[in-house]
Amino acid sequence: MGAKNFFTKEQQNAIVQSITNAELNTSGEVKVRIDSKCKGDVLDVAADYFKKLEMHKTELRNGVLFYLSVNDRKFAIFGDKGINEKVPANFWDNIRDVMLNYFKQQQFAEGLSKGIEMAGEKLKTHFPHKKNDTNELSNELSFEK
Repeated sequence: MGAKNFFTKEQQNAIVQSITNAELNTSGEVKVRIDSKCKGDVLDVAADYFKKLEMHKTELRNGVLFYLSVNDRKFAIFGDKGINEKVPANFWDNIRDVMLNYFKQQQFAEGLSKGIEMAGEKLKTHFPHKKNDTNELSNELSFEK
């Protein structure tokens, strides 16, 4: 199945809304990348897309990429330097575990949305939303070409 067809239009809209809602409470930026196949180590691929999507150019280096490879059933959460300097090493583990529980039940959109929501909650502690905060990255989903 192709990445672009993995989620229904309604599910895609719900995921984008989760990103929008998460970013209401934090200056952090959230992005989702969906591929059909993962060509390499999932964390390395996520790191490559993080850079290709220019997520490392946010002012506070507080971007988070949720990467999914739908046919391989692989996913990764990749946080930028600004986040990783402030949080414990296991910061993303709980989010990963919650998402995995949804995924095991074939609830991929729900799991992704829940992970995004949890990331927004955690990020607001370290990167609260500022009055003059701007949305530095599009909330639209990124798919393979």
